[in-house]
Amino acid sequence: MIIRKLFKFENAHVVRGCSTLKCRSSLHGHSYKVELLFESNFLDNAEMVYDFGLMKQNMKALVDSFDHGVTIWNGDDKEYIKDIKKHSQRWVELPVSPSCEQLSRVIFVMIDKLLELTKGVNGEKDVKLYSIIVHETETGYAQCFKDDAYSEAMGLINLDEIIFSQEVINDWADSKLFEKIKNNESFLNPSSV
Repeated sequence: MIIRKLFKFENAHVVRGCSTLKCRSSLHGHSYKVELLFESNFLDNAEMVYDFGLMKQNMKALVDSFDHGVTIWNGDDKEYIKDIKKHSQRWVELPVSPSCEQLSRVIFVMIDKLLELTKGVNGEKDVKLYSIIVHETETGYAQCFKDDAYSEAMGLINLDEIIFSQEVINDWADSKLFEKIKNNESFLNPSSV
């Protein structure tokens, strides 16, 4: 069975190398919709694949990290990166260009790692991240599956190269959230949300 949870955020970026002049040369924003799709052949004690309420915690915090911020590619012009960080309190720096396709891969890798490290307490069993869909516009989206997320051909995504601004980190309930993920620390789902 597959279940889906939808999140929304506003974000700005520049996609260097894009065919569209406006997209590659001007900072611009989108109203993103992100769908997290999970699968399992089992149901938990409440006869659910995974409680939607549990997704409103650390998973939501990771997705919300992009909200009202600027996503920056660490391979962009150094002066541009410096200026964005100087003039925006909320930013995320990525090791890949912030295209819709790469954003879906980054979010997949982060959520997949978090899910792998999370221990359920309500009989959750064999829950896997099926795909991530990132809607950049009403008519355009990218869907990322596990093979895409970890594809060398598309560029490996190293969690150590994803950097969140302090203002983003301040919004997390656990300011060490991403450090714990990178350090392979376990997370325990609460017994009630």
